[in-house]
Amino acid sequence: MNTITLGDVTLTRVREYFGPVDMTPETFFPDSPAQAWEEHRTMLVPDFLDDGTGIINAAIQTWLLRSEGRTILVDTGVGNHKERPYASVWSRMDTGFLDNLARAGVRPEDVDIVINTHLHIDHVGWNTYLDGRTWVPTFPNATYLMPKDDFDFWNPENGHTSVLGRGNQNVFEDSVAPVHQAGQTLLWEDSHQIDANLRLESAPGHTPGSSVLILTSGTDRAVFVGDLLHSPVQILEPDCNSCFCEDPAQARDTRRKVLGWAADHHALVVPAHLGGHGAAHVVRDGGNFAIKDWASFVPYPEQG
Repeated sequence: MNTITLGDVTLTRVREYFGPVDMTPETFFPDSPAQAWEEHRTMLVPDFLDDGTGIINAAIQTWLLRSEGRTILVDTGVGNHKERPYASVWSRMDTGFLDNLARAGVRPEDVDIVINTHLHIDHVGWNTYLDGRTWVPTFPNATYLMPKDDFDFWNPENGHTSVLGRGNQNVFEDSVAPVHQAGQTLLWEDSHQIDANLRLESAPGHTPGSSVLILTSGTDRAVFVGDLLHSPVQILEPDCNSCFCEDPAQARDTRRKVLGWAADHHALVVPAHLGGHGAAHVVRDGGNFAIKDWASFVPYPEQG
């Protein structure tokens, strides 16, 4: 099952990649307690951690929403044929993502809205594709919703420095700027109401413009949290950041706030990169959180 229904909205999981990301827990989550990975190893292996190598497994995927007659994509992954000199695992990818999207019943011209929760390398890649020698918008009829704070932060003309160093090199130029130059972007601040079911809210810390998408339809609730979570360990240990967080203290505060809202409203938490069942309901557990149950998406195979 790759599609679930939340109120009047359908949610489909569209895969680009699942497998190792060449980082151990110690590297990916440098402030995480080592005992957490051992304590929860049974839950983590194999969907979130490779038992043999000790390398983190992650998914690159797009969440496809159908709401009020519109087709909406949440994050667009890595993309094909992109030069990523400082992120070799994502360089010159050649995946069947658009074929997977077609199997979900969506052609590029069918997409009405693209949401980039933030503008990291693995969230904007399919914003564009290579047409000859030119990067052009993949979704010609879509409005691309981008957080203005991230647009300004990652624009190389503004000279900001990042904890990634050069890890996001070329991303703005090949995956953001062409869409903006085509007049297809809407740069929003603070919050943005998409329709009666969907609202974007600023959730900074991971990046200055990181955002979450809140779904409220009938009695159902969900929150698409982007990179607030890369691993279930961050639900159990919410003060644990990834090494990619620009403002670690703010990222911790935001994660706790969003998880608290999800627990209090029985909202499905939908991160960008979880393999396995992809999303979960959470509950409060003392000062932290616990996983109540998983969504009904079919897990990806261990590799591939």
